[in-house]
Amino acid sequence: SSQVYKGLDIITNKVTMEEQALCSHHMISFVEPLVKSYTIIDFRNQALSLISFMEYLNILQRKNMPIIVGGTNYYIESLLWKVLLDIKVRSCDEESLQNDKASMKANLENLDGLELHRRLTEVDPDMASMLHPHDKRKVSRSLQVFLDTGVPHSKLIKEQKLQAGGGDLGGPLRFDNLCIFWLHCDLKVLDQRLDKRVDEMLSAGLIEELKDFHRLYNEKKIKENNQDYQHGIFQSIGFKEFHDYLTVSVDAPEDMKTRLFQKGVELLKLATKRYARKQNKWVQNRFLNRPGSAVPPVYGLDVSDVTRWEESVLDPAIEILTSVMKGETPTAQPLRVKSEVMRNKRSRHVCDLCDKVIIGDLEWKAHLKSKKHVYHSKKKTRLTLEKDCKNDSVHSLPSTTEIQTEEITLC
Repeated sequence: SSQVYKGLDIITNKVTMEEQALCSHHMISFVEPLVKSYTIIDFRNQALSLISFMEYLNILQRKNMPIIVGGTNYYIESLLWKVLLDIKVRSCDEESLQNDKASMKANLENLDGLELHRRLTEVDPDMASMLHPHDKRKVSRSLQVFLDTGVPHSKLIKEQKLQAGGGDLGGPLRFDNLCIFWLHCDLKVLDQRLDKRVDEMLSAGLIEELKDFHRLYNEKKIKENNQDYQHGIFQSIGFKEFHDYLTVSVDAPEDMKTRLFQKGVELLKLATKRYARKQNKWVQNRFLNRPGSAVPPVYGLDVSDVTRWEESVLDPAIEILTSVMKGETPTAQPLRVKSEVMRNKRSRHVCDLCDKVIIGDLEWKAHLKSKKHVYHSKKKTRLTLEKDCKNDSVHSLPSTTEIQTEEITLC
């Protein structure tokens, strides 16, 4: 999602020119950094066009095989499954359409989450009930889908799920002959590698890269109070973490600059570890816990011990891939796909006690166990008991012994 943009080669961990010379790499460094309109749909469409071209070359006996490399698992999923909507807009004037969409998006971004959610409720109550009012990006996206097509977003998603091979999480797989390799390792080993990776980035000139990029693209935005770390390449892990260091005055004391630099390094290491865990969760939840038959085999390859790379990773991967290409069943067993009933990630729950809206079964269960909810629940129970006691005292006058017993019970 970040390597498509030009610049920040170190922080986005792009493959080196030497690595790119070993085989053809695509979808790297071709979008201008200030472009905010490049989306996952643009990525999907361009990548699928490349894959189709490779299939054409295969007919000519060129033996090209597309290998999709992560990264951003959401982007990978958009290629493997038909999970994104192919929106047919209501205009035939392309230039006018782009201007309208840009203006519409800008107008929506100026509204707060509650107003966006109110508007979505008016045109698509089903979708609004599945989205949290504070999830401004998704609410805005659903509103834009309706404004582009005239059809509720929820209806389009329902139609997609009803396609042959579709399921609860979207449409069917695009390809018949594919497999997924999940390179994973022990968390302690992973954390050590990620810390080392950040240190190597710093040695490779990360700070100089960030300073140059900030000067070329972000300095003017900050002066105009228009910086945005939620879109495009600016949301790359590492750029916003060094914001304070990059924007500190040149006249600031050296010890302050040193503290801000160290703070940036710590934040970068923390954010990198969090993202790695998020990636692992995604694989578990979307690739392994995905219900239905439309799940390609996922093979786990343990990369904890790199001294056993060929034995643990390379040789098994080649054997699996060779079998898949021949249409045979590999001797290695794929990771087991969990087929039990999935939790509803879009169920809506309202907690009157805490005055909160909770989306998702798992999130609701977590909320019920939270300290805040337990506190309010106990408080309500206590107030109810006190009220009942007062009502009882009005209708009947208990003896002194009974009053003392009641007080003891309440305590």
